[in-house]
Amino acid sequence: MNPIRHFTIPVFVPELACPNRCVFCNQQNISDTVCQPSDMEIHDIITQRLETIPVGSTIEIGFFGGNFTGIPMAEQAHLLELVQPYLQQGAVSAIRVSTRPDYIDMPRLELLKRFSVQTIELGAQSLDEEVLHLTGRGHKVAVVRKASQMIISEGFSLGLQMMIGLPGDTHERSLQTAKEIVRLGASCTRIYPTLVIKDTELETLYREGNYQPLSVEEAVAWAKELVLIFEEAGVKIIRLGLHPSEGLLQGINLVAGPFHVSFAELVFTEIWNDLLKPLTQEKGRNRIDIAVAAGQVNAAVGYKGKNRDMLKQNFRKVAFHSDPLIEGREFHADIS
Repeated sequence: MNPIRHFTIPVFVPELACPNRCVFCNQQNISDTVCQPSDMEIHDIITQRLETIPVGSTIEIGFFGGNFTGIPMAEQAHLLELVQPYLQQGAVSAIRVSTRPDYIDMPRLELLKRFSVQTIELGAQSLDEEVLHLTGRGHKVAVVRKASQMIISEGFSLGLQMMIGLPGDTHERSLQTAKEIVRLGASCTRIYPTLVIKDTELETLYREGNYQPLSVEEAVAWAKELVLIFEEAGVKIIRLGLHPSEGLLQGINLVAGPFHVSFAELVFTEIWNDLLKPLTQEKGRNRIDIAVAAGQVNAAVGYKGKNRDMLKQNFRKVAFHSDPLIEGREFHADIS
């Protein structure tokens, strides 16, 4: 039986109601969205995406890119009202919004509840005080904790987004942020490596030599450990790496940093590399056939065949196949 696929139709409302711009942020250059879409454009976005999604999938609408709960209440209500017909007709099953933790209070939560919002994602970015300060977030860790508790207590699903490689961040601080996200009860998360985007304060810091982004290799190594922390705790990882907008793909808006169109694939490749590396201790053997769970074959083989090529140094023939009886990242190696 094929698993039910999940899709989120994103509606970007760039930088609406953000009280300040964090050092890393320029939503227009990140998402290629210059201004808030009109009512008609929102309907077009949703209907066009619905036509491309396979029948039987679970679908939600997500308002991303700005500070949704910082928008005037009437405007929030208007945007949420626009998408109610899709919910009422069963075309979508849920609504989620992305916002800042310092714009969560009971009146805002009651409004979201009235319009059947299911998930609230907070841009936590880091749960280290120094990193928040150097990044210009404008609030402290306690604000994230309080907002998270309110969201869960009011019956919403909580998402907490994090970034790695921010000013002041370290490997250990990123691990502590992930562990705190788990402790706060998040049901989902996103992991974004920090990029130096054009026309941001971070670009100025970078060009002045006061900020050095992670390399792709470093970002992958950090993210690999974060993934394992979240998976063990049952926190769903919605996204690994920034969405590849045209501005990023063409290098127009990207100044520096660990951007890779297949960032998630690189991370999962390294997780499997760690699992399969002990097999290289087998010397002078002829063939290895590795059975993995359905859906894990590509990651096990590795990005551009990295893990397969590693094994080929010790085995003349290397094969991978899926086995419906195997789950997770378990595997069985038949060596001859």
